[in-house]
Amino acid sequence: MISLDLTGKTAFVSGSTQGIGYAIAKRLAEAGARVAINGRGAEKVESAILALAERGLPSENLFAAPGDVTTDEGLAEALGATGDIDILVNNLGIFGAQPALEIGDAEWQRFWEVNVLSAVRLIRATLPQMMRRGWGRIINIASDSAVVIPAEMVHYGATKSALLAVSRGFAKEAAGTGVTVNSVLAGPTHTEGVEDFVYQLVDTSTPWAEAQREFMQEQRPQSLLHRLIEPEEIANMVIHLASPLASATTGGALRVDGGYVDSILP
Repeated sequence: MISLDLTGKTAFVSGSTQGIGYAIAKRLAEAGARVAINGRGAEKVESAILALAERGLPSENLFAAPGDVTTDEGLAEALGATGDIDILVNNLGIFGAQPALEIGDAEWQRFWEVNVLSAVRLIRATLPQMMRRGWGRIINIASDSAVVIPAEMVHYGATKSALLAVSRGFAKEAAGTGVTVNSVLAGPTHTEGVEDFVYQLVDTSTPWAEAQREFMQEQRPQSLLHRLIEPEEIANMVIHLASPLASATTGGALRVDGGYVDSILP
């Protein structure tokens, strides 16, 4: 029998008040894990927990862990509410379209801090205890843009490429300990942030269904789905990697990209 039972495990999902992170947190809680909901503001975190509870998830499986994990102070605040973590999902990330030659140093640094260093900080804080206990899962949410660098957001693609290297390197650090470290290459996904991004590239007066089709045809024609991926579809891969079933999968970059990356590997 295939079991995705995570009862007794504690999970932390960075940036989990909306979008992909929210879907991942929901899926982990459905599997029985105790899930820390993270975001910069306590009010937004509590709203996400309420929304999840209204979907029928047990309130005892959800708890607030607010804090800006891009800073040492915010990291300490978030982890202080959590206790020992068995499953870490580094989902926090930012993106946005900007011509490559117009991206200044400050913007490059901001993307690096949020998309790469927040994950590194959380891994450093949680991996040692996982290794001591002999079990753990670290899953970094990367992107197809790590492999197919988009011309309209080079800085985003570069940081997601770095995240693949971070995943592989920490997997080697955890070798032989029972802890796995993987990354998930998420393809173009339907979230509120992506809707805003699409309308940076498509006329804002265009109805959403038509705007999505135009975006996929003109900006992401490599997709074999010909549609945006739903957050729940990303969460399904994450829940597998978080489970005991994925005990032999580590150091990998797993694709949920709708066939966007035109390559056999990764």
